[in-house]
Amino acid sequence: MSDIDKMNVGLRWYVAHTYSGYESKVKANLEKIVENRGLGDLIYDVRIPVETVVEKNGDTEKTVEVKTFPSYVFVKMIMTDASWHAVRNITGVTGFVGPGSRPTPLSDAEVEALNIEEVKVRLSFQVGDNVKIVGGLFEGYTGTVLSISDDMRNATVLVKRGRRDMPVEMDVSMIKPAD
Repeated sequence: MSDIDKMNVGLRWYVAHTYSGYESKVKANLEKIVENRGLGDLIYDVRIPVETVVEKNGDTEKTVEVKTFPSYVFVKMIMTDASWHAVRNITGVTGFVGPGSRPTPLSDAEVEALNIEEVKVRLSFQVGDNVKIVGGLFEGYTGTVLSISDDMRNATVLVKRGRRDMPVEMDVSMIKPAD
């Protein structure tokens, strides 16, 4: 078993470094290699993070896609000898990001911070529902959901506390539907 096979930690995001301006060519070539060699079970996704920017020049506006990380291509793959060679031997790839020649997968926190993958969140409650608070300072209290943030991570709950109702913003993991 090679060193690369020993590094297998399952399906993770890796970052390949490319020559400047070769990102799209690397992505296209890698997708073609995955299809031709049947590596779809090892290499799942290839992305070049971009953001859309509106350039204004006087009265004219032009929408342009700008690479967020020039000279880098993100690859979601299972690290094996076959997948490592497929990526590493593409023209324009200089190597993987990591100490020395060892590819290092991105942590879940890094993937989330870099917005590489969109995670769809479904909540078991919605605005107007009665909920029970199961964590934090107000654990055990009940309330009504006033609003939910756009990223579905926080909710504002009108907590019933004695004679006074109090709006409290909290993480959605601390809330569950009332029985």
